Amino acid sequence: MLQSVLRSLVLGYRPLWNHERRLAGIELYAHAHVQEGMLPPDGAHLLRTMRELWSSTSPPVLIAAQTRQLLCSLLDHPERVAPWIEVRDHWLQDAEVLARVQAAHRRGLKLVWRGDMGRQPAPDILDCFDHCLLSIPPEFALAALQSAPGASPLPARQMFENVPSRALVAHCFDQCDALALAGWPAEDVVYSLRRQPLQPAHEVVLALLKAIDEEQSIESFEDILSRDPILAYRFLTHVNSAAFGLRTGISSLRRGLVLMGYGTLQKWLAQQLPHADTEPDLRPVRESMVMRAELTSRLLDAGVENDLRREVYLCGLFSQLDLLLGEPLGAILRRIPLSDRIYDANVLHTGPYAPPLEMACALETEDAQAILQLCETHEYDLEDVNRCLLRMLADLEVKHP
Repeated sequence: MLQSVLRSLVLGYRPLWNHERRLAGIELYAHAHVQEGMLPPDGAHLLRTMRELWSSTSPPVLIAAQTRQLLCSLLDHPERVAPWIEVRDHWLQDAEVLARVQAAHRRGLKLVWRGDMGRQPAPDILDCFDHCLLSIPPEFALAALQSAPGASPLPARQMFENVPSRALVAHCFDQCDALALAGWPAEDVVYSLRRQPLQPAHEVVLALLKAIDEEQSIESFEDILSRDPILAYRFLTHVNSAAFGLRTGISSLRRGLVLMGYGTLQKWLAQQLPHADTEPDLRPVRESMVMRAELTSRLLDAGVENDLRREVYLCGLFSQLDLLLGEPLGAILRRIPLSDRIYDANVLHTGPYAPPLEMACALETEDAQAILQLCETHEYDLEDVNRCLLRMLADLEVKHP
């Protein structure tokens, strides 16, 4: 059952962020991909697959079916414990879909209407939905930013998508008590904070210092260090500096940690802490980069050794350092003795790490054709790609209310 449903779907994802700028859930794009001799994907099978993979700490999911038949199959699901189901505005023009929406609402399924906030459906139809995922037209965005406190033109307690600026993010959360934002204006956030060089995250530096105090394992240190692309990059820059006088370069976090030792690492982190970043708006930027890194490493052939998989993780983690550091990515990566494979994948888009990195990037979108084209070009099995994605998402941890 697992194989059949994942072979006939093209999946993608988008994180949902809450007012604390932490992961609140995942919007899961699901396109039907039916080839000759295959049955259409069944919503119940997809939900069963997810139930097998998800744990109590996994993020809530909003399933965004991209085809009518899959949407109807999800709406017909008899259980109330199913993930939230997204219904795009244009589907409601179909009388049969609308009837299924109304029936699903009566059965207690959690439904989300997705569309332009200036074109919401009639109240009796809108009542079928628990929440809305709204795109904000430019005129509403401008009016919101110009509004007095307590007089926002945006509705309260809803979800918003594709919010273009840091200022509007603050308005959605502070003035409208938004439930979540789908996507994040990473470039605008970073640009607005680039008056001085961006620093490692305070919470990650503190977590690593705590792990040292508790004498945890090198594996734990590496796991924490790899949660922050700036801290990981700065660490490798430091261990390869003249202060260590190495004859050969250190290209992995683990080798650097072994070389540095507990005491020296603790001193170095203590130097980072006073300047470490506490800006919440940067948290989704970093965490999205970590998701890409994790997915990139999982998309590599499962038979490879751990050292190689960690190297591929760094390939994904460092793929957006140019955004954070404001310099060309090629120049950034050349400053530390990383594997040429990491440089080739990120800068030249060639070599063995390019396919998993390209696929990880494509899975961050709704573009099913791009994902299918990469499967064909790099001989990826669609079922394996979907399984990697779902397992990565299931392993994410959120604090449930």
